[in-house]
Amino acid sequence: MPGMTAEPAHATPAGRLPSSEAALEAAGQPRALAGELVTLAAHPDTRVRAAVAAHPNTPPHLLGLLSERFAAEVLHNPALTLLRLARPHLLSEFPDVGVAALAALPDAPDWVLDAALRHESVNAVLAVARRPQLSEARIRMLSESGLWQVREAAAQRPDLPPDLLGKLASDDDYDVRKAVALRDDVPEGLLSGLVRDSHSLVRAHVARRLDLPLALIARLAGDTDSDVLSVLARRLDLPPALREQLMNSDDVSVRAATLQAWAVPQDWLRRAEQDPDPDVRAALARRPNLGPDTLLRLSHDEAEPVRRALLERDDLPDEAVVRLAHAPEQDIRLHVASALNLPGAALDVLMTDEDAAVRTVLAVRPDLGEVRLLKLTEDPNAEVRRATALGQQSAPSVLARLCSDTNAGVRRAAALHPALTPEQLSRLAADPDAGVRLSVASRPELGEAFRDQLRRDPDPVVAQAAGRSDQQAAQHFLHP
Repeated sequence: MPGMTAEPAHATPAGRLPSSEAALEAAGQPRALAGELVTLAAHPDTRVRAAVAAHPNTPPHLLGLLSERFAAEVLHNPALTLLRLARPHLLSEFPDVGVAALAALPDAPDWVLDAALRHESVNAVLAVARRPQLSEARIRMLSESGLWQVREAAAQRPDLPPDLLGKLASDDDYDVRKAVALRDDVPEGLLSGLVRDSHSLVRAHVARRLDLPLALIARLAGDTDSDVLSVLARRLDLPPALREQLMNSDDVSVRAATLQAWAVPQDWLRRAEQDPDPDVRAALARRPNLGPDTLLRLSHDEAEPVRRALLERDDLPDEAVVRLAHAPEQDIRLHVASALNLPGAALDVLMTDEDAAVRTVLAVRPDLGEVRLLKLTEDPNAEVRRATALGQQSAPSVLARLCSDTNAGVRRAAALHPALTPEQLSRLAADPDAGVRLSVASRPELGEAFRDQLRRDPDPVVAQAAGRSDQQAAQHFLHP
């Protein structure tokens, strides 16, 4: 009719969004208007919103809002280059979460990284700091940031230049210094400074290092903070006199650091299996006389309290144990890893657990067998490999790998193993790390030849330990 225009095919009544198919077609139109794209950006279909983020006619403010969820589409939007030229500080107008998402993209260009570094939000800057590859210039910029979180992230980077390592080791913020203390590449000179750090948490982090030189261990033993001494008391490579000092400490928490304890409850009725309250089902799971079918069904319960109640039992069927080995809670998997008589299927699940703490608990089990232990000797986490050395398994192939481990802390633990061959002992007695030689000198029934060799050790602590009789060494070995 005269005076009227044709309505677009995808139009819908006011207040209603088009269907997904119609919206996708509209968002794909090269000449879609900005107002229409603003409307489509509210569509529940993610494909539609992604298409809006990629459309060159989408207004800049809307690109900023979409960048958090659709960073790749915004980054490759063909209009972004022109928008940059028209608005040199374009990304400063974007929400911080959007800038962070753009800076985290593997193919983010330099201009995006530079804009993120200049952004006032810590989230945007951290997105750059956490990228796996950065130029040295940007790393230096991060290390000089006024935000401690950014300097902490810089201190965690494996590609940190050596001079910045020293600078961050004396940072004003203790969280930054903590990050330095945990690095594998901290030279002994810097460690000596961190041992005297003004903050106890920094000193405690140093005390956790597996490869801490004996001289620094001795210095930490003079610390006055109970947290530091408690961390130190858990070490297995302490000189005998120092271990006795810590175990006789007047501080209860220091003495308690060497101890472990457990506790358990119980209660309830069969009808509770279908109860809507998870606490009731948990009470059922604690009953001592449940059949295996009921226990298996409870192991599939989605409520965390039920899984925790099942952990208190020692009569779970194998399938229920395997199910618990898949639990989302780390402490539940730790509990399963330390349980007696685990089925092989549960062991195999835990062997591939993403949490190194779970694999560490698993590594000391006596029932893993040579094949699983060999796999653990290749674990990327040194704590897991050290735990493997602490177990009483004596497969020659396992011990051979542990005695040659690149981490001194692992070799220190391996040097205490009762099944070492004379050849392995000889190599460890000449190890470049004094802590490894101390472990050899602390062994019971070491043999006079090895003891005589270690009495002449250049490290006085090793020489002193080697000077004890086999009877004294055995007493320390069994009752440190």
